[in-house]
Amino acid sequence: MKKTRRSFLGTSAAVTASLITGRSPADPQATAFPTRFITRGPRHHWFGYYDKFQFDVTGRYVLGMQVPFEHRSPQPDDVVEVGMVDLQDGDRWISLGQSSAWNWQQGCMLQWLPGSESTVVWNDREGDRFVCRVLDVKTDRSRTIPFPVYSISPDGRTAVTPDFRRIADVRPGYGYAGLPDPFADDPAPAESGIFRVDMKSGDAKLILSLKQIAAVGEIPDAEPGIKHYFNHLLLSPSGHRFIALHRWRYPDGRRLTRMITAALDGSDIRIVIPNGYASHFIWRDDDHILSQSRNLLGNSNWGDFLFQDRTDGILEEVGHGVLDPSGHLTYLPGNNWILNDTYPKGSERLQTPHLYHIASGRRIDLGSFHLPPQYTGEWRVDTHPRQSRNGRMVCIDAVNGDEGRQLCLIDISSVFPEQK
Repeated sequence: MKKTRRSFLGTSAAVTASLITGRSPADPQATAFPTRFITRGPRHHWFGYYDKFQFDVTGRYVLGMQVPFEHRSPQPDDVVEVGMVDLQDGDRWISLGQSSAWNWQQGCMLQWLPGSESTVVWNDREGDRFVCRVLDVKTDRSRTIPFPVYSISPDGRTAVTPDFRRIADVRPGYGYAGLPDPFADDPAPAESGIFRVDMKSGDAKLILSLKQIAAVGEIPDAEPGIKHYFNHLLLSPSGHRFIALHRWRYPDGRRLTRMITAALDGSDIRIVIPNGYASHFIWRDDDHILSQSRNLLGNSNWGDFLFQDRTDGILEEVGHGVLDPSGHLTYLPGNNWILNDTYPKGSERLQTPHLYHIASGRRIDLGSFHLPPQYTGEWRVDTHPRQSRNGRMVCIDAVNGDEGRQLCLIDISSVFPEQK
């Protein structure tokens, strides 16, 4: 990557004002917000999911991964390079390590360790097991936890994780290549499920098995041959509870989903969304969850709904007809704004990251990014917008012409002039 600094695209106050009223830019991939790609080819760069810390506490370093190919599934011998971009040094790429346990949608669970100023973690494969690498980027001290991680508690001490071997078997694109599921023939194995990992000792314990969850409550449209699995875990803001999506796949490939929450020891299971339709979600606070579902409160289509953390805890729909009902949701600091995006829409296949102001119902589009048709299925490029710690910057994954998937930075500080 060249060390030449690329300036933000300029913007006028008038254009910004017109965008804040809710009108999108007329020119695809134009934006009224200062925007720049912070990585470039020939290698392809991305980060993955939206519920991890991509920015360090100072906002200077932005994590990412790079590979030399696209448009195919990762194979066991494919290695991804892990690194970070220095925004104050010409967007310089700094290599940190590598991983053999990754996928296009969520990478290798790369993230800054919560509660730390300079520690980065990511999953890798070592022999016949998946592991987690822990690296202090200031001291260069590293260690390995003999178990992979998914979501980490705010104090950085505890993680929860699903069985990535199981996910690779039932949902290609979200597990890791290289290790087969030893329980592939069991629809709900007692030895597979959600594990709690001690981030200091590396000890791991199964806290909720697939056999257990398959016996809790009613399974919508249950039939012989369905295979159960967990995916998409997220610890609460206090770290006392976690969300997991309990999914089951039918022999014809269909999937249904329940959202559950549980305590860190796997007890006190609550089926927050029991109807089989749950998708992207985020904690608003320790007691409330914003999630996408359908067939609720008179809306037969998908929508964004606020739930209380209790069994069947539906409260209200949020942003009907304005906030996209299929995007990746994040609350900005203060919980007054929601950051979201869209899947490709229209003949031009435009993806639109956007902000939604809860009190006023106002939406602000942050730009429109073209996704070429060859980016589809498992190797599609969702923008997955991630915020900086202070909520003033957003980083997305997007396709930059012939350079393929790259990291793109959007400055949204003009929306929050009162914040420092």
